[in-house]
Amino acid sequence: MSSKDPLLQPYQLKHLTLKNRIMTTSHEPAYPEDGMPKERYRAYHEERAKGGVALTMTAGSAAVSRDSPPVFNNILAYKDEVVPWLKDVVDSCHEHGAAVMIQLTHLGRRTGWNKGDWLPAVSPSHHREASHRAFPKKMEDWDIARIIEDYADAAERMHAAGMDGIELEAYGHLMDQFWSPATNTLESAYGGSLDNRMRFTLDVLSAIRKRVGEEFIIGIRCVADEQMDGGLTKEEGMEICTKLKDSGKIDFLNIIRGHIDTDPGLTDVIPVQGMANSPHLDFAGEVREHTKFPTFHAAKIPDVATARHAIAEGKLDMVGMTRAHIADPHIVRKIIEGREDEIRPCVGATYCLDRIYQGGEALCIHNVATGRELSVPHVAKPAPDKKKLVVIGAGPAGMEAARVGAERGHDVTVVEAANNAGGQIALTALSDRRREMMNIIDWRVDQCERMGVNFKFNTWAEAEDVKAMDPDMVVIATGGMPDTEVLTTGNDLVVSGWDIISGDAKPGQNVLLYDDAGDHVAMQAAEVLAKSGASVEIMTPDRTFAPDVMAMNLTPYMRELQKRDVTFTVTYRLKEVHREGNQLRAVYGTDYSDLTKEKMFDQVVVNHGTLPLDDIYFDLKPDSMNLGELDHRALLAHKPQQVNSNPDGKFQLFRIGDAVSARNTHAAIYDAMRLMKDN
Repeated sequence: MSSKDPLLQPYQLKHLTLKNRIMTTSHEPAYPEDGMPKERYRAYHEERAKGGVALTMTAGSAAVSRDSPPVFNNILAYKDEVVPWLKDVVDSCHEHGAAVMIQLTHLGRRTGWNKGDWLPAVSPSHHREASHRAFPKKMEDWDIARIIEDYADAAERMHAAGMDGIELEAYGHLMDQFWSPATNTLESAYGGSLDNRMRFTLDVLSAIRKRVGEEFIIGIRCVADEQMDGGLTKEEGMEICTKLKDSGKIDFLNIIRGHIDTDPGLTDVIPVQGMANSPHLDFAGEVREHTKFPTFHAAKIPDVATARHAIAEGKLDMVGMTRAHIADPHIVRKIIEGREDEIRPCVGATYCLDRIYQGGEALCIHNVATGRELSVPHVAKPAPDKKKLVVIGAGPAGMEAARVGAERGHDVTVVEAANNAGGQIALTALSDRRREMMNIIDWRVDQCERMGVNFKFNTWAEAEDVKAMDPDMVVIATGGMPDTEVLTTGNDLVVSGWDIISGDAKPGQNVLLYDDAGDHVAMQAAEVLAKSGASVEIMTPDRTFAPDVMAMNLTPYMRELQKRDVTFTVTYRLKEVHREGNQLRAVYGTDYSDLTKEKMFDQVVVNHGTLPLDDIYFDLKPDSMNLGELDHRALLAHKPQQVNSNPDGKFQLFRIGDAVSARNTHAAIYDAMRLMKDN
């Protein structure tokens, strides 16, 4: 069957034979060190090559000029020293049969002036980009000339590194800032008519071809419809694609639709969970039909069925499954082996992209090995000794501990008080827009069942019952419960965000939602409240609301909340709540002064994280060999836990996730993985 699978057919791109139709499009996980793609970067791409992907595109996007400073940790393609590092990446991927390309760009206005060498951002106009906030210098003729040379220099470096080709970025960056009438106000030969606006791109391509020759593969990832007032229309986009093809200077198009100068615009180009899958696939197919030219595309194509459809129906020549490969780098191998149902699903959380801006590195919300390939395995190694492992709690931390333990060959039992697995994720998934999150649990349940894990649902774990199971290791993953004790007076008068999301508390009509955790819980509760018809005021002591919900995940919330009766109040701290008849008087102040204010509501909701549900841990602690101690040095050195401080102890005892402290899903799963992979 695999030989007939459209996805597994080879594709001939010029002289290059790509072994199947699946690729990862250019993306920057922000793993370089000093702008160089060193060991961590190499290992990340090599893992996807091992997994069978035909083409891995690196660096979204590598900077060609010093006045294009990365907005996060991108590759510096303007430095000669990048060549040997990239050659290591290329050679490692080639060993597994994967082709390697890189994306080059000048960011234009999509950067900041106070980064890198503190040179002004440049663009074909003075128009500022909302997302990155720089007011650019309007380019002069000598700016254009030097940047054309910078592109050619960078392309020559990529050729020297052994790359199979390059891709030029032309959506939201300098190249299509020239194309778009919204961002090009030049009156020179590079402004005005469409031919003039394309001149910069064609001059860049000519300069590159002189350096790398006609055989080297060059493509453009380009917008063919900006979908915004004053921007490139679909008709102009189609004309651009045709002109690029007819130039004879490029070998493929990688199609994008939309604009990325605002957070909502970027989110429509790269949709998150709750948004439609493959929203631009048909449009990319139109471009392919119109141009009759090799066409690539990626935008929320998370599943094999959609990817297969894209190839089978002739919409694309190569299909990008980029975030899907962040979740599972072994997609192609699993297709070949007939194990599609074992592919770890991308749940659309887009923690990967948002994490770059929040924490400086891309991480998958539920594959903690991604980006940590040098220290965390994608497939755990068999344990030298089989253990009897008891896991208490079937949330994300407990399910990961059970999965990894079973994968290593341990005899695993999971005890869960609820009637099914899920923990806090089951609560999150009550929102229709976030129901994909439940795939984090469902995939682990399926994996555990395949490996013979024993589940005991509807079972409250008591210390004596656990000890009667005669375990070698007990992992406490019981999570936490909402902490609403934030007031000096009136804690008994408030409800938690969880109460609203779960339906345990009926929404009021005039509601104060006090959030000093800054995570999804408050925004999700606000959505429930607002949809019920309530008037909602979201208050936070922080400078910004929901600081842990980054730009792309915030967009769907704002689209829902802004059309409702919702207001946001920042820099105010709730202090007291008093009952007055059927109303609640909220007293709030500020950290900046002694100012105090009061306001009436009929409901106050508090989001202040969780406190550990840890009674079972402390009940078991005296009978454990290690008295619950986690040896941090061993953990961080990837060595087994060998603390034996209690000679009378019968088992090792550990706790993970929110049973320790309130964090997030990724942290809970990472706790479980790095404990179990060595024990």
